[in-house]
Amino acid sequence: MVELVFSGGQTGVDQAALRAAADSGLAPGGWCPPGRVCDDGLIPVEFPLRETPQERSPDAPHVPRSQRTEWNVRDADGTLLLRPPGLVDAGCDWTERCAQVYARPILVCDPGAADAAERIRRWLAAQRVRVLNVAGPSEATVPGIGERTHGLLRRVFHG
Repeated sequence: MVELVFSGGQTGVDQAALRAAADSGLAPGGWCPPGRVCDDGLIPVEFPLRETPQERSPDAPHVPRSQRTEWNVRDADGTLLLRPPGLVDAGCDWTERCAQVYARPILVCDPGAADAAERIRRWLAAQRVRVLNVAGPSEATVPGIGERTHGLLRRVFHG
């Protein structure tokens, strides 16, 4: 049912989601910060992301890259937030808040849970998500999260 996968282009969950989408024959897309900036430099050109006009949302000036987060939630049918248990992260908190503000479905899921792929597939089907926004921490925040996310989403997208 998913046709398009949005993410903001950050290292970790974002880039892994875009790679998993492309690997699975789904279109990658979404919004990224001005200048295509990410933790390790620039977002790779293979990801067809549109730049937001400013880095921070007026509603979250304290959260880096908050405008792309907000617009990806706004423009998707639903958001999958891959958040390890106990992780304190302003970007993840902002993602949840945006889902509330825009009244978009959100699934907060531990990417390391044994049943994560099945939970995500059931949620996607129940919500009839065609445009999926995937969010979560960067590689700098949670080392190894990109590799775990890529494997998880490949299992989800290949059903």
